[in-house]
Amino acid sequence: MLIPDGYTRRTSSTIPFGYEETEIEGYLKPIPTELNVLEEVSLFIKDDTISLGVGVDWLEAQTGRKMSRMGLLKHVNKVYGRKR
Repeated sequence: MLIPDGYTRRTSSTIPFGYEETEIEGYLKPIPTELNVLEEVSLFIKDDTISLGVGVDWLEAQTGRKMSRMGLLKHVNKVYGRKR
């Protein structure tokens, strides 16, 4: 079976922000609009332009999905390196 571009293998029971379940078992489909907002918010947090609290509120307002402050911090640290 051919896996479409952007799909990622599911590695835990939790579905990451910006992805959704698919008909292909074991894979998650990206949601481009959510991933774009997450990237934008993450850059602002990395640059200390906004706080984690503002970031999670922004994500929820734009996408309708919730993310915890620690979850957002973990994402920023993973993508951009440890935030001090």
